[in-house]
Amino acid sequence: MQNTEKIYYSIRETEQETGVPDSTLRYWEKQFLELSPRKDGHGNRYYTRENQELIKRIKYIRDELHITRIEAIRRELKNNEKHSDERQAALDILLRVRDELYEIRKMIKQ
Repeated sequence: MQNTEKIYYSIRETEQETGVPDSTLRYWEKQFLELSPRKDGHGNRYYTRENQELIKRIKYIRDELHITRIEAIRRELKNNEKHSDERQAALDILLRVRDELYEIRKMIKQ
């Protein structure tokens, strides 16, 4: 089976993948230097999988750890990168399992 994962994702695809609105993505791009999507000549943004993972970490810190100040989020990213990554990975697994269980439930009901 071939790996057909894309290298770059549009802002809409990134919004769908991460659950973060495009306006917030643009704001975070200005606040977090490590979040730097590629832009084409028309100003369209293209995010990598690594960009999307960083967005998910920032969202996790904001929503789950209730850290809302940008400077505090930066500090959390820097100081607890491994810890945040482990928690985010666990959350991602749980969300995938939930989605799979939901799909199984839909198949059973049909």
